[in-house]
Amino acid sequence: MLCDDIKYLTDRALWETENLMKCIPDSLWKKRYDGIPMWKYFYHMLYSMDRWYINPYDADYTNPEFHTDTLADLNVIPPEDERLTREQMEDYLGQIRSKIQNYTSTLEDAMLYENPTNCSMSRFRLILGQFRHWHRHMGVIYGFVIEDTGKWPYVLNMLGAYPDSPMPNFY
Repeated sequence: MLCDDIKYLTDRALWETENLMKCIPDSLWKKRYDGIPMWKYFYHMLYSMDRWYINPYDADYTNPEFHTDTLADLNVIPPEDERLTREQMEDYLGQIRSKIQNYTSTLEDAMLYENPTNCSMSRFRLILGQFRHWHRHMGVIYGFVIEDTGKWPYVLNMLGAYPDSPMPNFY
């Protein structure tokens, strides 16, 4: 039962993440906020989803091919010539979506109490912690988009219907 709710809300959050990425106009993709470009805020969020939703200590984890030591670090302002393209981020989000959806499709309630291999936190704590982090960063990015465009990216809410129109979806 709990895993059904986790899967349901994760799928909705993944849809909102994709929609939010598509709501970022090209003119804002490289725009800097407090020295950090929009794409880096998005990458930081995706990288954390990739590492922390399932098991941050997975010995088999491999970074994306374009990852560098400071790429996901929001305390490091990147040089002007460092950037990730929207296409790289869309591909990376697709990989993360598949990985997380495969995981949630096999997750059972009893497993939520267990710690993944080499990890001192339960699966439930990792998922809940990642939702907290993931949505905090989505909120920051929403704020940038709303401030700069005056448009509000669509949010599904708990029971809202998925829009029929293709992304990006705004209110």
